[in-house]
Amino acid sequence: MNKLKASVLATLLLSPLVSHAGQYVPGIEGVKSAVVPPPGVYYRGYAVHYDADKADGLPPNSRVKVDALAHRFIWVTETEVLGGQLGFEAILPMVRTDLDIGNGMVRDKQTGLGDLFVGSLIGWHGDRWDAVAAAGIWSPTGKSSRPADPGFGYTELMLTLGGTYFLNDKKNLSFSALSRYEIADKSGVKDELVVEWGIGKHQGLLDLGLVGYSRWELESGKSESHAIGLSAGYFWPQLMMGIDAGVYQEHSVKQGFEGTKLRVALTKVF
Repeated sequence: MNKLKASVLATLLLSPLVSHAGQYVPGIEGVKSAVVPPPGVYYRGYAVHYDADKADGLPPNSRVKVDALAHRFIWVTETEVLGGQLGFEAILPMVRTDLDIGNGMVRDKQTGLGDLFVGSLIGWHGDRWDAVAAAGIWSPTGKSSRPADPGFGYTELMLTLGGTYFLNDKKNLSFSALSRYEIADKSGVKDELVVEWGIGKHQGLLDLGLVGYSRWELESGKSESHAIGLSAGYFWPQLMMGIDAGVYQEHSVKQGFEGTKLRVALTKVF
C-alpha cells in the first residue's frame, strides 16, 4: 500500500468523511419536525438514499452511495413531566455503503446493522406552538472495522431541542426547527451540531414544505455542510398511517462529501 493510499485510509478510519462525524443523519425530518404526537405507540420507517461524487478534502474522482432503512419505535405515555408528555424511543438503522476514494485508491462496500439508539423525550403543546426536548445514547453495536461499515465504533450522547410555531390562526402555515447536539466518548471525534428546519403549508391532511439542514463540527473543527430541499406528506386516518418524502441538495460543504439525499418516511399509529 503506497503512502497516499495509507494516508487516505487512515483519514477515513479516524475522522469519517463518508457522511458526517455524528451518528444522526440530518434530513430525515421534514415540516412540523418538533411536534410530539399524542400518547400512543408509533412506528416510523425512514428510507434514505444518498449519492455524492463531489468531496472537499478527498482525492479527485471520489464517490459514495449510501442506502439506509432506519426503524424507529416511539412510545408516548400519559405521564406528565415538567408540564409535557413523557415518551421513549429506539432507533435501529440498516445501512449499505458503496465507497470509492480516488477512483479505486480505497474501495469498500459493506451492508449491515448500524448503531442502536435509545432515548427519552418530553413534548409540550400550546395553542399555536409545539416543543420537544430529548436525550439518548448511540451505542456502538454496528460493525466498524472497515471504512464502509455501518457502525461508528464509539458511544455518543445526543441532546435534542426543537419547536414548531404556527404562523396564523388557521394553523395552515408553520415554521419548525429541530437541533441535535452530539457528544462522542472518543477523544478524536469532535462535538457536532445539526439543525433541521422546515416551512410548511398545510391543507387538510396534506403537508407541503421547504426544508433544509445545516451541520457543524464544533471544538475548532472545520467540517460543515448545508442543504435545502422540498418535501410533501399525507396522512390517511382510516389506515392510521402517513407518508412523507423529501429531496435535498447539499451545498457549501467543507471537509466531506457533497451530494443529493432522497428520503421517504412511513408512519404507522398503533
